[in-house]
Amino acid sequence: MTLLLHPVRLRIVQAVADEQVFTTAQLCDRLPDVSRATVYRQLALLAEGGLVEVAGEQRIRGAVERSYRLRRGHAVIPAEDAARMTADEHRRGLAAVVASLLAEFDVYLGREGADPFADGVSYKQFSLWLDEDERASLTEEVRAAIAARAGNRPRKGRTRHLLAPIFFPAEPGPPS
Repeated sequence: MTLLLHPVRLRIVQAVADEQVFTTAQLCDRLPDVSRATVYRQLALLAEGGLVEVAGEQRIRGAVERSYRLRRGHAVIPAEDAARMTADEHRRGLAAVVASLLAEFDVYLGREGADPFADGVSYKQFSLWLDEDERASLTEEVRAAIAARAGNRPRKGRTRHLLAPIFFPAEPGPPS
């Protein structure tokens, strides 16, 4: 569980979430702001923890180049583990998500030709008044909308986008 509570490891998981086989060099290309040494170190931790697996090895100029694949079902915090997380672990998780998003957004803005308006960049916050049934219904609708596109694979004309819903009560609910 704690493997995913780190911004660079979280970015690695997001960078390879398409489940394609990748090399460390390809991963470094996807994370240009992260040093090679950090990518190697964090990738090794993800492999040790079972979140990525070695998909193959190839000898290139006397060195062995490994290719990896995300073990998709392992790159989530199971609900039962999330239910046992402490307040500090939840803080660390949100901090990792926010740090990861800031880093990815900075890489995007640093690209030549980045145009947030033309690219449909959005960062909005909404305040919604919901009872338990409405909250559960909204959660299911959002999950269904994301799931309908989550299986999309890379192809010509598609650009990888990040969507990071963060959902929590802004104030305590009424007493039971």
